[in-house]
Amino acid sequence: MTRMSRKLRNWTYEKLDLPKDIVFNMPRITMVGNKELFIENHLGLRHFSPDKLIFSLSEGSLEIEGSELMIRSILPQEVLVEGTIMNIKYIGVEGSH
Repeated sequence: MTRMSRKLRNWTYEKLDLPKDIVFNMPRITMVGNKELFIENHLGLRHFSPDKLIFSLSEGSLEIEGSELMIRSILPQEVLVEGTIMNIKYIGVEGSH
């Protein structure tokens, strides 16, 4: 992201009081207990197995470990994961927000 673009996004976020995930295309992750995980603003599925999922994000990736993991619903920018979720790891890119 260029410096001018970053400044414009920061201004938009601060002045218009918009959610940061929308302005900066950041992921929004909602978890219900250890049984459901809803991810918004993902960029695609990189790995799938019943015990591990890896999603691409705008600035890194998200690893989900568990058992009997399944994708209940997947849309271009949203996904619902069900199963027994034991670990979630956000792997960011250096120099990101």
